[in-house]
Amino acid sequence: MMDRNKREHFSGCLLCGAAGDALGQPVEFKDREEITGEYGPDGILEMVPGEEGLYKITDDTQMTLFTAEGLLRAWTTARQSGGVPDFAGAVRHSYLCWLKTQGETPAISYPGTCCDGWLLAVEGMHRRRAPGATCLSALREGTLSDNGIVNNTSKGCGGVMRAAPVGLLAARINTGNSAGTARKAFEIGCATAALTHGHPSGYYPAGVLAAVIATIINGGSIEEGIYISLGLLDGRIGSMETIAAIRSALDLWQLDRFKQSYNSVESLGVGWTGEEAVSIGLYCALAAGEDLVRGLRMAVNHSGDSDSTGAITGNILGALLGEQAIPHDWLNQLELVDVIRQVGNDLFTSYEGTESWLKSYPLMQVSL
Repeated sequence: MMDRNKREHFSGCLLCGAAGDALGQPVEFKDREEITGEYGPDGILEMVPGEEGLYKITDDTQMTLFTAEGLLRAWTTARQSGGVPDFAGAVRHSYLCWLKTQGETPAISYPGTCCDGWLLAVEGMHRRRAPGATCLSALREGTLSDNGIVNNTSKGCGGVMRAAPVGLLAARINTGNSAGTARKAFEIGCATAALTHGHPSGYYPAGVLAAVIATIINGGSIEEGIYISLGLLDGRIGSMETIAAIRSALDLWQLDRFKQSYNSVESLGVGWTGEEAVSIGLYCALAAGEDLVRGLRMAVNHSGDSDSTGAITGNILGALLGEQAIPHDWLNQLELVDVIRQVGNDLFTSYEGTESWLKSYPLMQVSL
């Protein structure tokens, strides 16, 4: 098994995800015919610079970074106090900070809490990039059930597209075997997605992505991560839709291994829902082999949520291949590249008791 528990695979997971997000951003709301009409018969193949000459990320990458911040705050608080980390509570706090960057405020006031992590001070995070309506409304309204699941029935892909940091941190802090680490990642991934998406097909795919990434970082293959995830899903209430979508991706890759095409991707759906998005992401990552660019191009050139499927594919391939897989010209002009890399490096570090670390990831005072 290959050792991928290295800094370049942590930063690579987030940076490749951001690259997929940025590649898919210009075509997110276009169908396949519109994409080929604008970019040629092969679709969009290269990054499209925005107004500042940078390749723009969307809410997918923004929320991924705030997920990482919440996880690190929970783990830092637990290490300092000797208690059990409240990952979901801390991530929810960070999502409320993200909500603030979007010019929104929650309907419910949480006394004693404040947005004091370092990401809020990054000017580039305060850009509204077509944030998902479900994420906005769920965080504004703030209603959770006793088991921590938001009071809606959304199965949109907004839960899975931000789950990659869960797999990274789980691989770094869990002392058990690979299967145990994947299970831990799965549970945390589901819990953090359920903060905004209340349908099982909205939160189970997030658990799957986290488990697959944890498996990869621990030296396993994408395929191994998929089979572990299927075992974790087996018998859970409401999991059949996610199981079927994942099996469709795996079956399509195994049957069509040497002639993958954009039509193959579209047979899995369009990616607006959680189970379709993770299915497309897994298929494109499997089909890419060790070619990140090929995988991302496959993931975004379809009639659907191109930035989210691009981000998910990039997260998987980045964990597998590392930061060096990204073309230099893509990386050099990627928006917030230094911030994204820093968060990846911090996930690899996972905890330091230094003054600067505690300033970046302040201890949690209130459980939301």
